[in-house]
Amino acid sequence: MARKITKAVFPVAGLGTRFLPATKSIPKEIMTLVDRPLIQYAIDEARAAGIKEFIFVTSRGKGALEDYFDHAPELENSLRKKKKINLLQELKSTNMDSGVIAYIRQHRALGLGHAVWCARRLITPNESFAVILPDDVIEAEKPCLQQMVEAYEETGGSMVAAMEVPPEKASAYGVLDIKEDMGSIVSVKGMIEKPDQDVAPSNLAVIGRYILSNDVLRNLNKIKSGTGGEVQLTDAIAAEIDADRDVYGFRFRGQRFDCGSKAGFLQATVAFGLAREELADEFFEYLSHMVSERHAAE
Repeated sequence: MARKITKAVFPVAGLGTRFLPATKSIPKEIMTLVDRPLIQYAIDEARAAGIKEFIFVTSRGKGALEDYFDHAPELENSLRKKKKINLLQELKSTNMDSGVIAYIRQHRALGLGHAVWCARRLITPNESFAVILPDDVIEAEKPCLQQMVEAYEETGGSMVAAMEVPPEKASAYGVLDIKEDMGSIVSVKGMIEKPDQDVAPSNLAVIGRYILSNDVLRNLNKIKSGTGGEVQLTDAIAAEIDADRDVYGFRFRGQRFDCGSKAGFLQATVAFGLAREELADEFFEYLSHMVSERHAAE
């Protein structure tokens, strides 16, 4: 029987302190990459993967995030009267139909595992689901989650997106201990959250895309705080391995940008700006001029 993933959880309760003062008044997920907020990239990726129900785990001060997905009748009417059909279509792509999106509050900042656990009552028993971290923006010909869903239909179990990182940076990630390397898919025998470089089992790091079995939610029910005093999702996935249930890493095809950091956000802005046909020439000319001036100054 085909394994279908139709629900996705979006943990968006973080305060975005690395982007203060901007995030004093707007959620980090609404910050704009070229002309779309980060959350729109995540939603578009989920839709491409066949996701039909969207669960947002939020916190206080996230009203703008909820408003973003609502209809804007006055703006739509204005665009319609001015015959700005292209802009109207762009706007409609941000609308979410009633009933397909739900908001759950995470009242205490207890980590990613706790945020996912907060969504447990909206996921039926024995139902697998996806988790998308909007901070991780992935540029790919075929969207990352779609790649994973296609692989998951063959493997089942639980699956995490993974990429090689420099060994000295492994301590910033959850890292996979590989049982069998099958190319794009690896079978996992262990996971360690933010290991020291000298004890990291590999340099294959987990990034913000997951397909999880319902057993992971049950594991989260039992897990106490771990690294950093938070409930780690990595620990709940590692418990699957301890229970002899399958966990896989998936080497996705694409480029990941860490838009939770200022440098990563700027890098993504350049990459996505240059990828836009209407911006590429002018933007490239400007960047080239800036680089030339900097070299000249040196």
